[in-house]
Amino acid sequence: MEAEILQAEPYVEDDLVRKMSVEELNLFYGKTQALSNVTLDFHEKKATSIIGPSGCGKSTLIRCLNRLNDFISGCKISGSVLLDGQDIMAPGADVVELRRRVGMVFQKPNPFPFSVYDNVIYGCRIAGLRDKRLMDEIVERALRRAALYDELKGRLKERATQLSGGQQQRLCIARALAMEPEVLLMDEPCSALDPIATQKIEDLVHELKKEYTVVIVTHNMQQAARVSDFTAFMYLGKLVEFGRTKDVFESPEHDETERYVTGKFG
Repeated sequence: MEAEILQAEPYVEDDLVRKMSVEELNLFYGKTQALSNVTLDFHEKKATSIIGPSGCGKSTLIRCLNRLNDFISGCKISGSVLLDGQDIMAPGADVVELRRRVGMVFQKPNPFPFSVYDNVIYGCRIAGLRDKRLMDEIVERALRRAALYDELKGRLKERATQLSGGQQQRLCIARALAMEPEVLLMDEPCSALDPIATQKIEDLVHELKKEYTVVIVTHNMQQAARVSDFTAFMYLGKLVEFGRTKDVFESPEHDETERYVTGKFG
């Protein structure tokens, strides 16, 4: 009976465009199953929050979307992960191109020990860009998209590690945006930030989803309610519920979801 309860029904809205999808995704770390038969769509130019208690598979799932789990020894995956209908898990898939198209921002700000400018342009340089004028344009555009340009336009040569925590996190977002991704993954991006910096990141998410598909893992249910169009609730490695954020929080279909969003466990 439990297996039947812990399984979200497919979510369909005819006017939504699927940007990424996972289909019957299973993941094992050695003999431990971390994801169990997860099927879920991420819609184009929408923000989707993934919520659930610690250890439920949230970060594991998001790391499947740009194949960061490839770096974990003993990790075995079955099922499909689709980007614009193409299976990124297929043999011969270009993982470098995938990670350009699907950028990621991590829980803790991780600026490189370079200048602000060199942090933003780092990926483009690795890709072979050498045109100074074009690099200047990319840096300005990325910093503007990350709502950081006005604060840092006179500090581009300053070491990035001297910035505040909130500025460092937005700089990491700018670094991802400089590569012109189509999807932006954010794994607990505000967990190390103070309330003011958190508010700036949340405001930024509202702007970013006008251009990008955003997927955000968060323990903060109020944050999920504020920033996301859709919410996925995970529990014990399974997708329990998925739908419009307002519906998931105000009229959940499953008891586990209701108990979690009302703070009865987790």
